[in-house]
Amino acid sequence: MLTADLLHTAWERLEQYAAIRPGTARARRFASFGENSSICFPQAALFGEEHIELGAGCNIGPYCSLSTGIMPGATGGRTPRLAIGDGCLIGMGSGIVTHESIELGNDVFLGHYVYITDSSHGYEDLDTPIGKQFGDVDAVRVGEGTWLGHGTIVLPGSDIGRHCVVGANSVVNGLIPDFSVAVGTPASVIRRYSEAEGWHRVHEQRVHVDHHKVAALTPGTDTSAVRPQAARS
Repeated sequence: MLTADLLHTAWERLEQYAAIRPGTARARRFASFGENSSICFPQAALFGEEHIELGAGCNIGPYCSLSTGIMPGATGGRTPRLAIGDGCLIGMGSGIVTHESIELGNDVFLGHYVYITDSSHGYEDLDTPIGKQFGDVDAVRVGEGTWLGHGTIVLPGSDIGRHCVVGANSVVNGLIPDFSVAVGTPASVIRRYSEAEGWHRVHEQRVHVDHHKVAALTPGTDTSAVRPQAARS
């Protein structure tokens, strides 16, 4: 019992002292690292920090990955940018993979194991492994005050508005307007806010879905049942 207690105490101290905070050598690798922000220990993959802007008062949970570029030291000819606003919370095990541009507004909250990317893989060349083919890159934006639930996947080109809720395990690919609630795979807007009606239910408003992106990032998904085109709100 004593050994277990000592190990737990040692681990708690390691978590405390190994977090990345302003003024540490690791924080100085970032393009900016805001006051009172921290990245919890243990960290997963962190590279391309020179292109990551982290606002003030952010808390990034353990086992998170933040990356810019294609691999450490390689940007693919682009200058990528990952911008995280003030007061953001990123849950444990989440990953943000940026080849070109991903922007989180102020006070964006991510649940555990959320994945956001602006890039994917191609598959058209049958002589090249899919992992070595690069697909289209399309910028992603998440508006201020928005919450992405546990396990949400945000695909390239998505634009999520202000003060939105995206339900757990949803897959977002397209536009979600300000002041909306969206759920599902693919995500559908089910509630909206207006000054006239307040928060109210809406007829299903399916976000446009690219089946290939969904299949590439959610292995095993049967996209044959997904409607080929749907109206945006």
